[in-house]
Amino acid sequence: MHNGHAARLIIALGVLLALSGCNKTGTSSATTSSTNSSAASQNDAANTSSSQAAASAPAPAPVVIPEGKTLAVTIDQNISTKDNSTGDRFEASLAEPVTVDGNEVLRRGTHVRGTITESEQAGHVKGKATLTIALTSINASGQTYEIHTTSYTEVGKARGKRTGIGTGGGAAFGAIVGAIAGGGKGAAIGAGAGAGAGAAGAAYTGDRDVSIPAERLVHFKLTHSVTLSQ
Repeated sequence: MHNGHAARLIIALGVLLALSGCNKTGTSSATTSSTNSSAASQNDAANTSSSQAAASAPAPAPVVIPEGKTLAVTIDQNISTKDNSTGDRFEASLAEPVTVDGNEVLRRGTHVRGTITESEQAGHVKGKATLTIALTSINASGQTYEIHTTSYTEVGKARGKRTGIGTGGGAAFGAIVGAIAGGGKGAAIGAGAGAGAGAAGAAYTGDRDVSIPAERLVHFKLTHSVTLSQ
């Protein structure tokens, strides 16, 4: 009797212990799951808050370089009426930084481009060689902006400056030779021939071409404002 009673007690205690262990495991699993879910919710909330903050942050305001601003530019290549024609492009770079309201908006060395708006060699008898350039674009932060500026002109010495002297001298010399050879009529013929020779000689005096050498410092002014995005 006593042995059977004891056995039943032992079995009952074992069942109770087993049930207690299952309850603890279930409680522990539920607690862990609840903790993980709470952490995930907090992370999602933090990410959402960061995204909303980034979306609501205002974009940087664009910078406006006003009309009349001076651009000091170094020409990066040789330009001449001999080698370049009207419409050709040229490369240059800013020799000085550009500032707006005391803040630097374009650094020294910023790449700019320009166009030759006039390239004319001097004529055979008269006229001057003329070379005119202007800036057309500027590259800042990987973006190209169209710009409009004043022009810069290089003018050569007048060709035929000595034409008057050369023609007059030739005419006088021709008249003298003609007079000696054939009197008055010869003088007239000689004067005409001498004048032609003098003009022909004078046609090749002066500078036929003009150039703007590389590294030349040139100043332009903006004729329209330029808006730069940040």
